[in-house]
Amino acid sequence: MSKPTLLVTRPLPQPMLDALGQFGEVQIVDLKADTIPAGDIIVATPLDPIKGEVLAKLPKSVRLIANIGIGVDHVDLSAARELGIAVSNTPVVTEDTADLAMALLLATCRKLSASERYLRADDWASGMGQTGIRVHGKTLGIIGMGAIGQALARRAQGFGMQIIYTNRGPNPDAEAALGARFCETKEQLLAEADIVSLNCDLNPNTRHIIDAEALSQMKPGAVLINAGRGPLVDEAALIKALESGHLGGAGLDVYEFEPRVSPPLTAFDNVTLLAHIGSATQECRADMARRVCVNIAAFIQQGAPQDCCN
Repeated sequence: MSKPTLLVTRPLPQPMLDALGQFGEVQIVDLKADTIPAGDIIVATPLDPIKGEVLAKLPKSVRLIANIGIGVDHVDLSAARELGIAVSNTPVVTEDTADLAMALLLATCRKLSASERYLRADDWASGMGQTGIRVHGKTLGIIGMGAIGQALARRAQGFGMQIIYTNRGPNPDAEAALGARFCETKEQLLAEADIVSLNCDLNPNTRHIIDAEALSQMKPGAVLINAGRGPLVDEAALIKALESGHLGGAGLDVYEFEPRVSPPLTAFDNVTLLAHIGSATQECRADMARRVCVNIAAFIQQGAPQDCCN
């Protein structure tokens, strides 16, 4: 392939744009525009849906969608494949995302965000009065015992937590390494866990895996953590569970209608809200940038990206 034109879906840090420039011309484009200029490679983020009309109006010269991030649920993978477009991701976020999930768990259980908000507002008494939930010794239920789920479990071991999990099937190696116990059903996990963490991918089977029924099956006072994908949770049902007091708290790094956050969520002292920062460390973002370049280089040189998803 001669030097390709790379169509970048949003402004990126200059060092990354410079790195992409080694492969060819780089243009920043708006996927919502009526027309998209000619190009060969789309460089996108999880905030850039590439489905339906957007996918249909891509220049026919596009042969790779290089995603910056591990999740690719924002891309219609099968439709891209039918159009002859490969899709790649950057599976280098495991440890940083697990750090964030553990931090979110701790912050939510101990109401750190609420205490800080009151303290910054010069209300020491209210900040001091934020009584949280003990973390050590609790039962952590992990839905999705993939790489990130296992990394979170390793961190939870340090807090003496009992680890249970659901997955597509048992993972004997993870059980041996982590002392984790497999739950045959989601319902069993929800009934036993004090804290539930969502670490599965988003697909038609997991969309709204936590809905009104699932929330009702959780222990009274249990805490929900979602550092996976927003639509794993029915936010309307989550809000009702928080309003009723059945749910003890929620820690969210992702949202059903991202980047919009359902306004009622901002009113709860027992809810921690973050702006999708699971991979937001300098080191991880550098790893992701390098992996995007590796995929583009492999595509140019060999005709296929290293981390092909479709």
